Amino acid sequence: MAGNRTLTMIKPVAFQRNLTGPILSKINEAGFVIKAMKFIQLTKDQASEFYKVHEGKPFYDNLTTFMSSGPIIAIILEKENAVEDFRKLIGATDPVEAEDGTIRKLFAESKSHNAVHGSDSDENAIIESDFFFSKTERF
Repeated sequence: MAGNRTLTMIKPVAFQRNLTGPILSKINEAGFVIKAMKFIQLTKDQASEFYKVHEGKPFYDNLTTFMSSGPIIAIILEKENAVEDFRKLIGATDPVEAEDGTIRKLFAESKSHNAVHGSDSDENAIIESDFFFSKTERF
């Protein structure tokens, strides 16, 4: 999976604002192929486990509370150079700093409510995909 797959999540705020379709459209237009997709609501414990790498940081509790506040859509995407290309597509974490046309610039409410998650490395893409999907749930 390294190199050609990444994980994204459509976060609760984007799901609640009915932005799933427009976000998926941008992803498809950028040449990504959906290999697995799951609709789920994380518990606080699950969100804490997923974001454990940020434990102890000032934003950790707010992040895990937000990510367990409503449904999310977890998605494994495939494309050559998937992680890097997807990071370009979604833009900077803070939508004010994101380039025009990026998913976060178009759909985020704020830095803490930024519409989508994207894996930051090939290694984390594997770890994050394994968090949500068994091997049999992937194409």
